[in-house]
Amino acid sequence: MEAVLFFVAAIGALGGAIGVVAMRNPFYGVLALIVHLFSLAVLFLLLTAAFVAAAQVVVYAGAVMVLYVFVVAYVGGGESAWESIPGQRFIAPLLGIAVFVELSIAVLSSSLLTLGEDGPHVQAGFGDPAAIGHLLLEKFLLPFEASSILLLLAAVGAVVLAGRQPTGVGHTSGGDAGGSSEHSAPKARSEDPPVAPSAGGAR
Repeated sequence: MEAVLFFVAAIGALGGAIGVVAMRNPFYGVLALIVHLFSLAVLFLLLTAAFVAAAQVVVYAGAVMVLYVFVVAYVGGGESAWESIPGQRFIAPLLGIAVFVELSIAVLSSSLLTLGEDGPHVQAGFGDPAAIGHLLLEKFLLPFEASSILLLLAAVGAVVLAGRQPTGVGHTSGGDAGGSSEHSAPKARSEDPPVAPSAGGAR
């Protein structure tokens, strides 16, 4: 049963990854990415990493994908208007084949040595939320708090940048308008006819 579930999840992960790259419609690309992330969560469950699988579903396949769907719905789900880089259709397949060959050599060279083994012995409670929490709050407390502060600073910076209004355009147009009115005023005065002196001034 585990072997069947592994192959189903592996096919789903590969199919979702290929769909993200191959789909020209951004909405279908997001759906393919959701399938890929759910398949990865199943693979994590097979590796007895329950917490990582739950985080994969809740954080990535849940919150992040909802954000992606909102962005696609806001921008538009039509065909992508991105113009390809010159030579991309020729270079991209070559790079993809090179990466595939490299990963295949790395995986096969390590996995062929363990075909006759049963795998590592996993203790009870390995990968559950209690064990992860114990590691994060005791052994890796400082890196965990540093990463949380970094994410908080990133969120505050995003809010500050989003709250700024482009005031440069308004000042530029206002300055141009004011400058044009100042330059046009003396010209209008120079075109006025000269006024004849009054009788009192002649005396």
